[in-house]
Amino acid sequence: MPAPVADVAVRLVQLTKRFGGEAAARRPSGDGARQETGFLAVDHIDLEVRDGEFFSLLGPSGCGKTTTLRMIGGFEQPTEGTIELAGEDVTWLPAYKRNVNTVFQNYALFPHLTIYENVAFGLRRRKLSDADVRKRVTDMLALVELPGYERRKPSQISGGQAQRVALARALVNKPAVLLLDEPLGALDLKLRKQMQVELKRIQQEVGITFIYVTHDQEEAMTMSDRIAVMNHGRYEQLGDPEVLYERPQTRFVAGFLGVSNLLSATAEGQSNGYANFRLAGGSGCNIPVGLVEGRDSKVAVGVRPEKIRLFESDKEVPSGMNRLDGVITDASYLGVSTQYIVKLADGHSVTVYEQNVERATKAELWRPGENVQMAWLPEHSFVVDDPKSDVVSPSGLEMEEIQ
Repeated sequence: MPAPVADVAVRLVQLTKRFGGEAAARRPSGDGARQETGFLAVDHIDLEVRDGEFFSLLGPSGCGKTTTLRMIGGFEQPTEGTIELAGEDVTWLPAYKRNVNTVFQNYALFPHLTIYENVAFGLRRRKLSDADVRKRVTDMLALVELPGYERRKPSQISGGQAQRVALARALVNKPAVLLLDEPLGALDLKLRKQMQVELKRIQQEVGITFIYVTHDQEEAMTMSDRIAVMNHGRYEQLGDPEVLYERPQTRFVAGFLGVSNLLSATAEGQSNGYANFRLAGGSGCNIPVGLVEGRDSKVAVGVRPEKIRLFESDKEVPSGMNRLDGVITDASYLGVSTQYIVKLADGHSVTVYEQNVERATKAELWRPGENVQMAWLPEHSFVVDDPKSDVVSPSGLEMEEIQ
């Protein structure tokens, strides 16, 4: 269990959820726990979400992120473990007694009510005065940049505007924690990117703790202060977006948070502050010692595609860089950058992203069949364990298989 952190908004202790079999949630009893059966959706999670942070649960379908969110909100009861909100045990409290609100993907607006009445709904149930309701609804619609929309119905606004109304309705009651279950999933790409910026702005203005569920790694990285990358009912790594991307600790995290080139390697000692590795194809590779502490001798060395520079095969690579030889097998012009697939002598392929700066037109790009050198700084490498269960993806990148 993690050490207590000051100003914790949500604390999960050994939180577990099973479905099926004997997995029905139950209150603790004096005769002890029984053997559980069924599908394990959430597997003994310990987690602390800090007060006022934008926290994301990121992972593929079936990893347990939405089930975790629903247990925090009171829509699902845990099989084991406890849930604390601001230090209070709410594990068995019903949803309506928890100081949290939820925004769902489908928004769930009342179609027969105006935008004003949709936002005011929770306030009227609490029997606030008309003056208080008017002020808080007006302020909230201004916050989500929808002043003047009070008299419209949900059918008269766009999807992005409906998402803002749902957000305003959830925030107007001033919950301690706002839960968001893939609320941008129904929007088109351009609008989704705009709303990512808006959501972060709104969260910073209101200062409320947001817990956000998504399968979109770019979405999580754009908005989050910290991210828990989930897989098979647990989180494999927890940290801020930069650490997760630059220093993934497992193959799954490296592959799910962007594209990673992972090459099997064996440790061969240390020199001048660097750990020396021999890659599977025979090339040497240096990595700062601090990045490999606690790892086995057989690992996978990783490097992100945008960290690699391409050089002609007969040119000298800058001193101190790691280097690999290969042959271009594919070049895909993407506008801002070009994606290259480079085949190594041992048959593995490496993906490289090169900004279209010096080579600005398609005629200037590297072409399939050209011999090249790939080089990157040792500091841009990372190391993960090299389990035998890994598979090779269609692009040639070695990645953990996602069930």
